[in-house]
Amino acid sequence: MNATTFLLDLELRRGGFARRIEIRSDRRVIAVIGKSGAGKTSLLHAIAGLLRPARGRIEIAGQCLFDSAARIDLPAHRRRIGYVFQDARLFPHLDVRRNLLYGWRGEARRETRFEFDAIVELLGIGALLGRGTAGLSGGETQRVALGRALLSQPRILLLDEPLSMLDMDRRDELLPYLQRVRDETALPMIYVSHYPEEVRRIAEETHRIG
Repeated sequence: MNATTFLLDLELRRGGFARRIEIRSDRRVIAVIGKSGAGKTSLLHAIAGLLRPARGRIEIAGQCLFDSAARIDLPAHRRRIGYVFQDARLFPHLDVRRNLLYGWRGEARRETRFEFDAIVELLGIGALLGRGTAGLSGGETQRVALGRALLSQPRILLLDEPLSMLDMDRRDELLPYLQRVRDETALPMIYVSHYPEEVRRIAEETHRIG
């Protein structure tokens, strides 16, 4: 029997929003889908430690991140989460190299699972290193954001609609890189998307919430 990779049983509340979410899976790469307002981003925020659930348990790959009954709530910086947002959130005052190196600092510098040169090659961004972020295409921007997340040496990778702000051509350009990251990093991944074709090409299993 395969070990459970994702054990998510939690209740989220924010303002007038309330949602109970239950996901249990032994797959390494899962997708979470649902209509707007279903709580997909709130779920990722809870996993990353950016939103505290009202109650419940979050366990991924054998690591308990949150358990209200046991009073466990790991701080965000100790959860070792790589998070790629739909709007990338690169630093506009830094070039591509320094944006990448921002992820590779502090405790991350003591680990060598994901090394700078290897990630640059994996994502095909070597020619971009000296460029500013303003002139990057949408697909290039997301590849840099993905590289920065991987260089933080995460144990878990969260992708919140990383292709949603791209046109169809740019989505088709970026999808093979996401597949390479999936196949070559062996990280547990949660992929949020509105697009069935993305989900089909990335995830091993799909969970609907809302």
